[in-house]
This record gives sequence, C-alpha cells and structure tokens, in this order.
Amino acid sequence: MKDNYDDIINLPHHTSKRHRPMSMINRAAQFAPFSALTGYDDAIQETARMTDDFVEMDNDITNTLDRKLNRLRNIIDTNTVPQETTITYFLPDRHKQGGSYKTLTTKVKRIDEHPKQIVLSDGSAIAIAKIVDIAIAGDNQQ
Repeated sequence: MKDNYDDIINLPHHTSKRHRPMSMINRAAQFAPFSALTGYDDAIQETARMTDDFVEMDNDITNTLDRKLNRLRNIIDTNTVPQETTITYFLPDRHKQGGSYKTLTTKVKRIDEHPKQIVLSDGSAIAIAKIVDIAIAGDNQQ
C-alpha cells in the first residue's frame, strides 16, 4: 500500500530566496500563551490575597498602651540618645479593605501630639491609633 506523502517525503526543505529565516525567539513567540484579558491574572491574585481586620482594643489594653507611650515620652524627654523600641502596629492595605500587623524595632525620634503619631529616626511615622503594642529596650517598667 502506498502512503499519501511518499512522493514528497524525501524532498529537500524549502528555503525562501526573498525572506530571511525567522529567528528562533520569534518562532517561539508564536506559540507563547495568549492572554486575551491583560491584567486578569493580577486581578485574581489581588483578590485572593489575604488581609487582616483591625481589632479594636479593650480598655485594659488601651490603658497599658497609654502607660507605655507616657514612659516612652519620658525617656525621649530625658535622653538625648533615642531608645531602641519595638512597635507592633496595624498597616492598612492600599488596595483593599483590611491590612496587616507589622512589628518594627527602631529608634523613636519624637512623639507628635498633632497629628497623633510616633516619628521614627528615619523620618517615617506611625499613627498612634494603629499601635497595638510597644516594648522599650532595657525598660523594666513595661
């Protein structure tokens, strides 16, 4: 039995005299996955990304935090060298509701009453309303 391609199977590969051969990268690009909805995968990942809710603190925790803030104010007022302080705070998400809790060990430059924020030695600031815990290095009065 004779196959349909027996007459052409052993012929040499055709090479165009007018067009240069396509590069391997361009040939491979023809078969790359096609995304009809640009940004769709990013939107799906953003939607699936988990965030935490800010938990309102009860009076006991708020009172403890106020004492720690006052202690930090006293240390800043009496010392010229900033104390190393560990601050746990809530950072709101820029793109969706909620955010995440962060813990940062740094030196506090000052506490601003208006707006109510702690200014760090690098110039950044944390809103006092978003702080959930403060630990001052070497302080026994925590």
